[in-house]
Amino acid sequence: MKNYLLLIFAAALLVSACSKEVEPGIAYDAYAFATLDETGGDWKTVQIDVNQFSVPAPDAPNSDAYLAEIAALESIASSLTGEQREAVAFWGSNGVVRWNEIARDLVAKYNLAPAPNDDDTYTAPNAANPNVYPFFPFANPPYTSRAYAYLAVAQYDALIAAWKNKYQHNRKAPYQYSANLTSLLPENDLPSYPSEDAVIASASEKVLIAMFPVEAEFIKAKAEEHRNSRLWAGANTQSDLDAGKALGEAVATALLDRSKTDGMKNANGNPAQWDSLEVAAQTQFGWHWESPETPQRPGMLPFFGNVRTWCIVSGASVRPGPPPAPGSAQFEADMDEVESVAANLTDEQRRIANFWADGIGTYTPPGQWNRTASNHIVYARCNPLRSARVLAYLNMAVADAGICCWETKYYYHYPRPVEARPGFKSLLGTPNFPAYPSGHSTFSGASAAVLGYFFPASAADFNAQALEASNSRIYGGIHYRFDCEVGLDLGKTVGEAANAIAQGDNAE
Repeated sequence: MKNYLLLIFAAALLVSACSKEVEPGIAYDAYAFATLDETGGDWKTVQIDVNQFSVPAPDAPNSDAYLAEIAALESIASSLTGEQREAVAFWGSNGVVRWNEIARDLVAKYNLAPAPNDDDTYTAPNAANPNVYPFFPFANPPYTSRAYAYLAVAQYDALIAAWKNKYQHNRKAPYQYSANLTSLLPENDLPSYPSEDAVIASASEKVLIAMFPVEAEFIKAKAEEHRNSRLWAGANTQSDLDAGKALGEAVATALLDRSKTDGMKNANGNPAQWDSLEVAAQTQFGWHWESPETPQRPGMLPFFGNVRTWCIVSGASVRPGPPPAPGSAQFEADMDEVESVAANLTDEQRRIANFWADGIGTYTPPGQWNRTASNHIVYARCNPLRSARVLAYLNMAVADAGICCWETKYYYHYPRPVEARPGFKSLLGTPNFPAYPSGHSTFSGASAAVLGYFFPASAADFNAQALEASNSRIYGGIHYRFDCEVGLDLGKTVGEAANAIAQGDNAE
């Protein structure tokens, strides 16, 4: 029976892999940028030394080589196909948000927990052999938070380098040198060499292939379409694209070098290490968490808390104090609340619990906040560089929130409500890792803090969303209130650390 279910599971993933996207693309219409951020090349990068990433000087606008490129664009413009026009519209004027959407789709496709083996054991996905079941990766919330961060930081650092090179060489867009060219996108005075879109496409391509290797061909095709869309739009020449491609790849390579030594390869651990965490908690605190699944599944990434952080010293450096002991007055009051809510759940509470569930097959809580950020970026008409800045700080904070939360979870190894009261049943499936603190709350507290910094007019709305996400875990019966309150506070601490760095990055 298990083999039959495994075949169904594998077939479902393969069918999904053939589809273009998990969800229809959001209609991010092209728009004129609110600002061009002409001094963006002087902004502080996260990981690279911007002075080490340059492109060769371009051909002069009056050179034979460049005039030939202009003629090629004029020829392309005279014979565009409907499919090419659709590609221009799909990529719009801000590829940063489109690649963020593609990343969310990939997360949703690979957010699938491995099925048990015939002997009731589990096999973890193997990055060295990603095409063999269980397929790599299992894009759970910790893995996802890290993937979003590497994507966003690669885009941001690469675009700072692009802006620096753009204004150093100051070659204008091709439509400013030809009376016969009209761009299909809003025109502006941003220098076109190197192409910011080629930078975004190539940096995104390299990072996402590393994070989702089975999808390499799909990702390569989307990157090629993105770059070509700028030719079809009349926005870039081939030399603009070639320079941007090389620059984006170089910066992404530097970011991926960091990923090889950030500790993620040790995040799963082994049975002896799992037992040591359980024994340590039982010895120090008098309790430990056990997997509620049958057969028992190893806890999700017990050592993710040791992964290298972006904005804070380490996961342990901000670890909150211990939760209330089972049987204490606070514990009993909060457990009573969970049972009372479950027994008297309103339609609105049920809706909130389901909306924020973000379980298997979704793009996880970090993905929810990335979508919110993308929408606000578009509403504010941010250019790609400023968009990447928002997403970089958001996702560094989200990744650090995940690291801090997981370090705390496995340090205290605290039981879930379904373990605390025999017979209690939750509305939502109980996640396969310890309770304290709430991951949703930590991710959301960090996200609300960062997005409130970048979009202060909406700060109250972000805080309300974070509180709703946090409360949703009580409504779902999978967290105590102290899990949620501590998680929100922890996330806010991490988010404020990211904001403190942003305040000194020369971008304001």
